[in-house]
Amino acid sequence: MIDKTKGQPLPRVKFLLVDDLAENLLALSALLQRDDVELLQARSGFEALELLLVHDVALALIDVQMPMMDGFELAELIRGSERTRNIPLIFVTAGTRDEHRMFKGYESGAVDFLYKPIEPHILRNKAEVFFQLYRQKQQLALELRDRTETLRTNEMFVAILGHDLRNPLGAVMMAATLLQRTYSEEVAQKASQQILNSGRRMAKLIENMLDLARARLGGGIALSREQMVLGEMAGKVAQEYRATYPDCVILSSCVGDDTGHWDPERLAQVVANLLGNALQHGVPGQPVSVRIDGAGEHEVILQVANQGVIPAHLLPSIFDPFRGGDSTEGNRQGLGLGLYIAQQIVAAHGGRVDVMSSRETQTVVSVHLPRH
Repeated sequence: MIDKTKGQPLPRVKFLLVDDLAENLLALSALLQRDDVELLQARSGFEALELLLVHDVALALIDVQMPMMDGFELAELIRGSERTRNIPLIFVTAGTRDEHRMFKGYESGAVDFLYKPIEPHILRNKAEVFFQLYRQKQQLALELRDRTETLRTNEMFVAILGHDLRNPLGAVMMAATLLQRTYSEEVAQKASQQILNSGRRMAKLIENMLDLARARLGGGIALSREQMVLGEMAGKVAQEYRATYPDCVILSSCVGDDTGHWDPERLAQVVANLLGNALQHGVPGQPVSVRIDGAGEHEVILQVANQGVIPAHLLPSIFDPFRGGDSTEGNRQGLGLGLYIAQQIVAAHGGRVDVMSSRETQTVVSVHLPRH
């Protein structure tokens, strides 16, 4: 069989045959022999266990009556190991049909019983079922591996692209700043300001792309911790938004001790993302509040609240990257990474982010930050 993902032949499927009589193993092998199946033979339960230590098998046919370790005991040992517990087991017996015996076999983990003399057609059909199931399992594993590798490659591309885009964007913004300082004409001022605004927005998108790549490829966002005052940093971010959006109203408050050992640059990014999200999706003209509660001994809570309700069906996926279901036509301001990145930064600090939204509470995003 060919691996559909790469066009390479898949390794042969392995069946394990366990019987203390060589002639029985020979008969089973003759019935099951095919080019894409490798038959492993064991003359005892101990030999079978040794083979299972080094081989992954799709099916085991086990004789019930064997000296030293019978088939039921072998099945219990197979089921007791994490490596082999999911192998399908078919018991082969020369005994008469006995309900008590069958119950014991199924209790030991068998999926079926075959009675000697074995009907070749029945044996082949039963083996074919497990052969196909194992092949499907192999195909799914290969597809998952390839898709994972493709996803990783794409994320590496995003990281490289985001990094390389920063240099030409910096040149564009520097040129726009130079235009503003050189030419006082209204047209030149408006044009250069528009370039700067677009450049800042692009810079934020690029940083979000890079943070996404860091979170997924690097095992989390790296932090540079230091002792800091959360309220001061949040106040500076809020003031920047007030200057950029003079029509918006941002209310700030702080109670208790708001100091902790955190990464100030990353937490400023959290506050900026949450504020930007609240201003974008809140009710126009209504205030957005930033509240800091430092009354707790071990953590500080930062809350960003706005007037507006997030639909209940969106709440379970609110932190998913690239979510698009909460954007109205013409109101898409980014990649949908703000809340995801904020959550990743807070998680890197050992904290968590909660969202509550209802007509009674409106929308409140709470960031819980351990002090250390």
